[in-house]
Amino acid sequence: MAAPQVAPVETPDTVEMPGDERLWVTIVWDDPVNLMTYVTWVFQKLFGYSQAKAEELMLDVHNKGRAVVSSGPRERMELDASRLHAYGLWATVDRA
Repeated sequence: MAAPQVAPVETPDTVEMPGDERLWVTIVWDDPVNLMTYVTWVFQKLFGYSQAKAEELMLDVHNKGRAVVSSGPRERMELDASRLHAYGLWATVDRA
């Protein structure tokens, strides 16, 4: 009786990082509703940014249409976006 033949299984050469090691960002988008002073205040309140840093980010939102306001693990960025939504700002999460 002959022994069964076993063919080698090919595995693709992929490198996957665990989900918590991938860097994500929270992006705030420009909108026609919120005042610049309010957006600056929200950035200070939620993220603890200085007045100067919050104004810099607000001006990016106003002039460039968007600003990255935080980065880190996906779950944290989703929480940040949710908190921004609660203050009436338009925010999304994306990979860095």
